[in-house]
Amino acid sequence: MPALVLLGAQWGDEGKGKATDLLGGSVDYVVRYQGGNNAGHTVVVGDQKYALHLLPSGILSPGCTPVIGNGVVVDPAVLLSELSGLNERGVDTSKLLISGNAHLITPYNVTLDKVGERFLGKRKIGTTGRGIGPTYADKINRVGIRVQDLYDESILTQKVEAALELKNQLLAKLYNRRAIGSAEIVDGLLAYADQIKPFVADTTLILNNAIDEGKVVLFEGGQGTLLDVDHGTYPFVTSSNPTSGGACTGAGVGPTKINRVIGILKAYTTRVGAGPFPTELFDKDGEALRTIGGERGVTTGRDRRCGWFDAVIARYATRVNGLTDFFLTKLDVLTGWEQIPVCVAYEIDGKRVEELPYSQSDFHHAKPIYEMLPGWTEDISKAKTFSDLPKNAQAYVKALEEMSGAPISAIGVGPGRDETIEINSFLS
Repeated sequence: MPALVLLGAQWGDEGKGKATDLLGGSVDYVVRYQGGNNAGHTVVVGDQKYALHLLPSGILSPGCTPVIGNGVVVDPAVLLSELSGLNERGVDTSKLLISGNAHLITPYNVTLDKVGERFLGKRKIGTTGRGIGPTYADKINRVGIRVQDLYDESILTQKVEAALELKNQLLAKLYNRRAIGSAEIVDGLLAYADQIKPFVADTTLILNNAIDEGKVVLFEGGQGTLLDVDHGTYPFVTSSNPTSGGACTGAGVGPTKINRVIGILKAYTTRVGAGPFPTELFDKDGEALRTIGGERGVTTGRDRRCGWFDAVIARYATRVNGLTDFFLTKLDVLTGWEQIPVCVAYEIDGKRVEELPYSQSDFHHAKPIYEMLPGWTEDISKAKTFSDLPKNAQAYVKALEEMSGAPISAIGVGPGRDETIEINSFLS
C-alpha cells in the first residue's frame, strides 16, 4: 500500500481538505508536514461543514491517526481551541499526534509579524499576521522554541530570554513598542504544557514504522506550490515548503518511501495576498467565479483573487513536485460559461513562453495567451462517472490533463464528500 503526498498545485485553496478527507477513510495516518494556522481547509461531511486551520483533515475520519509533523509551526492556543471545537461537535480527537520537534508560535512572533507588515506599508507581503514567518525565521536562526521545550522549564526560560534579547531591541527602537518580559512568555507557554502532553510523540519513528508495516500514510501539504519559499513566486510566498520535498523534511520520512504525489488543481485559478497573477480577472467573470466558487479564505476571511486556469503553472507544479496524478476540483463552478479561456502560454517582451520563467521580473510582466474551450450549461453536480459529464466538460478535463503533464485521477463536481468522480484509485 502506498505512502502518498497530497499538495496544492497552484497558490493554495485548491480544495486539499476535501481531497484528504475523501482518502481519509482508506488511510491509516494523515500528516501535516509544514505551515501553521495560516492554511485553512474546508471539509463538508453530509450536512456538516468543518473549517480546519492547523489540524490535519484526517482528524474527521474515524480510524485515521492525524499527525502534526516536525515541519509545522504550532500556536498552542489555536491548537487547543480547534480541538475543543471539534470535541464539542462530537469529533474524537484523542488519536492526534504532535512531533516534539515542531516549533511553537509565541506571542512575540505574532506581534512581530503584525508590526512588521504595517511597517512595510505598500511593500507588505500580505501575511496572515499569525506569526508564521517570524517563527520559521527563529527556527532557521536557531532561537526557536520547540514543543519538547515545554517539558524542561530551565531550557525553555533560557531559549525565551535568548530570543527576546534582540526582539525587544527591535520592538522598542524600530517599532516603538514596549519590550516583552520573558517571564510572562514562559508562564504563558507552560500553561499549555499539560494539555498538549498527551499528544506529543516521536512522530518520525512512528511514521517510518507504519510505512514499513505496510500501512497507508498520507502527507498533507498546506498552501500550494506557487507559495513555496524556494519554488514559489518569491517574495510573495509562505515561509515553508509545501512542495513534495517538504514532506520528507517536515515529517522525517525519506523520499524512497513515497509512492505517489498528488497535485490538487482547481478548474480555474485563485490566490490570496499580494504578488503576480497573470490570469487574474477584474471583470464580471472574476466576480462570478468568486461568488459561485465561494472564494473566501477559510483562515484569513479575505476574498480570493480569481482568474482562468493557468496551464503554465500546472506544468511547473508537475515538474517541481514529480506529480503522478491530479485531483481536479470545482469543475462545477464553470457551469454556465459559453466559452472558457485557458492560459496555455505567456507573452513576455513580445515572445511566447510556455514554461514558468525563473525571473521574478519576467513573471511579473507575463501576459496570458489564451485558448478558448467550449463551455457547458448542464448541472454536473450529480455526475458519478466521467461519462456522466457533458461532452464539453469531458473535453475541458482532457485538455487540462494534456496541458498539465499528469493524469487527472479524480474530479470534484461539488463541495460534498460524495460529489467526486473517481477515475483512477489513488490507493492502487
